[in-house]
Amino acid sequence: MVLYLLYESSSGYALFQAQGLDEIGQDTDAVRNSVADLNRFGKVVQLTAFRPFESALDGLKQCNSVSEGLMTDELRSFLELNLPKVKEGKKSKFSLGVAEPKLGSHISETTKITCQSGEFVLELLRGVRLHFDKFIKDLKPGDLEKAQLGLAHSYSRAKVKFNVNRVDNMVIQAIFLLDTLDKDINSFSMRVREWYSWHFPELVKIVNDNYLYARVAKLIEDKSKLSEEHIAALTEILGDEDKAKEIVEAGKASMGQDLTPVDLINVQLFAQRVMDLAEYRKNLYDYLVTKMNDIAPNLASLIGEVVGARLISHAGSLTNLAKCPSSTLQILGAEKALFRALKTKGNTPKYGLIFHSSFIGRASAKNKGRMARYLANKCSIASRIDCFAERGTTVFGEKLREQVEERLEFYDKGVAPRKNIDVMKSAIESTQSKDVEMEEAQPAEATPKKSKKKKSKSEETPAAATNGDATEDTKSEKKKKKKEKRKMEQELGQEEEKTNGANGDVVAEQDGTPKKKKKKSKDEAATTETKKKKKKSQE
Repeated sequence: MVLYLLYESSSGYALFQAQGLDEIGQDTDAVRNSVADLNRFGKVVQLTAFRPFESALDGLKQCNSVSEGLMTDELRSFLELNLPKVKEGKKSKFSLGVAEPKLGSHISETTKITCQSGEFVLELLRGVRLHFDKFIKDLKPGDLEKAQLGLAHSYSRAKVKFNVNRVDNMVIQAIFLLDTLDKDINSFSMRVREWYSWHFPELVKIVNDNYLYARVAKLIEDKSKLSEEHIAALTEILGDEDKAKEIVEAGKASMGQDLTPVDLINVQLFAQRVMDLAEYRKNLYDYLVTKMNDIAPNLASLIGEVVGARLISHAGSLTNLAKCPSSTLQILGAEKALFRALKTKGNTPKYGLIFHSSFIGRASAKNKGRMARYLANKCSIASRIDCFAERGTTVFGEKLREQVEERLEFYDKGVAPRKNIDVMKSAIESTQSKDVEMEEAQPAEATPKKSKKKKSKSEETPAAATNGDATEDTKSEKKKKKKEKRKMEQELGQEEEKTNGANGDVVAEQDGTPKKKKKKSKDEAATTETKKKKKKSQE
């Protein structure tokens, strides 16, 4: 069987024919040895056809399609022109060697050309890549390197642009920064407590919150200066007047040592830094909430913004999370425990990052594993809706949250939950009703604009209005003439009925509709004939 090799270079597609493979005997070691020597390799592999790319954009398009494992129309026409044709109902006497297995499967599906990609083919393509500039005579020494550099820059630039436009990247960075800020604020506030406790040790037992402790330490400064004047300011910070009075009384009988003004200034500066970090953490959390509502609204409404952002960051992106099955999503974040359990043949973990959700905390001890499995199922559905839906809505997330609540009630009280089909149908109906309302609101907004346009047109063309009056006059005259004709016809019909009634004839009642002249003449002739017959009968 003849073997052809498809090589995708930066300058175009090349097709090579491998000859004398019987002598090599399909041995990769022999091919690896013959690759370095051009004389030996040139006898085995020969160029049959070459199709250069039309432009840099064409090269980028072909490179993207090859990396995704797709065959373009240009590649298909190139292969059909240069490969021998296969008769219908017969097997091909050749095969095509391809570096990418996905591309080979797509080529074989569409063109029914047998493709292969193994170590032997890869070694042959490595030799082609090494001596490619010598196979094609028209290439200059620096052309291939320039084409490779330009295509690499454009390909990487396109990939970077794609990553920049992915908004879930910002969520990943924000959740990482939020976690590090929590650790830093915790350690810094503990340092403030230890540092200021040398001066005022009783304050630690009265104020437990780290942020409030830093604010109180910044306000008090020197404990010896504490008085009843500070009670109002302390109540504003703490929100409790009793605690403020307790701090003032503790400051009067404190066992702490005195600090120099320089030491107090450093403590105050550090406390201010901790306060700034805590405020920045609040702003960052608000930013994360808004981003999650834009990117993954259903996942955020189901499991919360922070847990949803942690799942996205651990998976790498929203698309990767959507591709994960619910079983993987359930133990996402507990990989070490999973592999330890598999190694020691112990019990595998029931939950990973999902454990931070409030649903699992509310479930009983025996139902935590069931709840984690059910919640992971709903999270996978919500992430897929967020990833692949055209419009972002929170309807599906709210319905899925209701389902999880019903499942909790089922485990606790035994109340049967609704079926998933019914819940999804109601969610789809609500989204469709919202779309209809949006479509109805849009034309309502557009109608005043049309009326304004009509007004402007009427103001711009007053002469056209006068011409329109003239045409209306002519139309009214025509209508009057038609009415007069109808009246004349009705009068004639009435006279004929009277004459027929005097003679004792029964004539069909005529409608007031206008009739053609031919019909009238026929009716008159019929009436004259009946009159003559009656006269003869009377005689």
